[in-house]
Amino acid sequence: MNILMLGWELPPHNSGGLGVACYYMSKALALKGAKIDFVVPYQAHHPDARFMTIHAATKLGPLHRNGLMGSYDSKYLKQIGLNEADSVALTDMRGVQKRYVEFVEEMVKNNKPDAIHAHDWLTMEAGMRAKELTDAPLIVHVHATEFDRSGEAFGNPIVHEIEYQGLMMADRIIAVSNITKSIIIKKYGIPADKIEVVHNAIDVASMGEHSYDRRTYKYLESLKDEGYTVITTITRFTIQKGLTHFVRAAARACEKHHKLVFLLAGDGEQRDELMRLSAELGISDKVFFTGFVRGKQWRDAYNIADIFVMSSVSEPFGLTALEAAHHNAALIISRQSGVGEVLHSIFRYDFWDIDVLADQIVGIATSPALAHDLKANIKHEYARISWSDVAHQCMQMYSNMKSGVTV
Repeated sequence: MNILMLGWELPPHNSGGLGVACYYMSKALALKGAKIDFVVPYQAHHPDARFMTIHAATKLGPLHRNGLMGSYDSKYLKQIGLNEADSVALTDMRGVQKRYVEFVEEMVKNNKPDAIHAHDWLTMEAGMRAKELTDAPLIVHVHATEFDRSGEAFGNPIVHEIEYQGLMMADRIIAVSNITKSIIIKKYGIPADKIEVVHNAIDVASMGEHSYDRRTYKYLESLKDEGYTVITTITRFTIQKGLTHFVRAAARACEKHHKLVFLLAGDGEQRDELMRLSAELGISDKVFFTGFVRGKQWRDAYNIADIFVMSSVSEPFGLTALEAAHHNAALIISRQSGVGEVLHSIFRYDFWDIDVLADQIVGIATSPALAHDLKANIKHEYARISWSDVAHQCMQMYSNMKSGVTV
């Protein structure tokens, strides 16, 4: 089975969970015999991805693509069609996307795939063009919609248009949660029977390779020795993630229990706003900002956590929750997060309800028995899901479409 996989990033050059999901899903597919040609929009070395062939659509470096193009900040995207974009200068996202489409056009002329698998709006136009040229079935994999990324706002009209076209033209759609499936149906009018829910998973073997270094967050470790509870979130600092509500809940929790500290690992457009808010609420000494982290600092941020909070306004899945559970953190997750469909030994709340979140934080922090039970029980839950199962569902989908079976 020859799969043309269209994605925007892969580890170690990822800025979010999309690249992680693409990597482990592709690896599991390769183990089941799939031959994968994976196209990314940048040129870089991927030392741990020898199980597939990676193609660079441009000569841009990954930092250029992540830093200047604003992959996840669609509000900065020029609202122009591909025909108007400049695929030579590559100074904006639309230009990079046009070059990406042109690369895929050339690629499929002499290499017709059995299936085209496109991830999110960033690659949907290339997927549609590949389908037009080869008549191969198109699977659109939705990790997030523009309605998710924009939080409580409407979002970018050109992205909505791309998503609508891609979802309409797709032969099958994979949604990472029932929450996402519901959005696709309600917001884009797509028939429910065209969409299959395939939850993400976690690669336990890769997570187990890390040895925690207490020196990374030495000050926080000293506070833990004094009885403090560390509440952590690891995410992009965007409106989608509900972090202003999280900081307000942190202040409310500190009014009830003073031995709490909060670690916000990540970066994004809301960083300065969150710092100012922490100061205004009088908890700047309780809130620690790491900046963007990866590798050792990223893993250690999970290890330091007693409680992990996912405060998203709209989170299609939320891989970080599975990673935090694996690192022995108790979980508090907004009801608007899809990962709650596969985890049950967690606390849940509506993203806007800072009083409930504050009470849940204090409840876990002041009850060692409760914290122990939450951590112990959740390990059995995330162990039941695997990337192998995800790959099995995808392979079955590819085979059905190749045989002309659409459902």
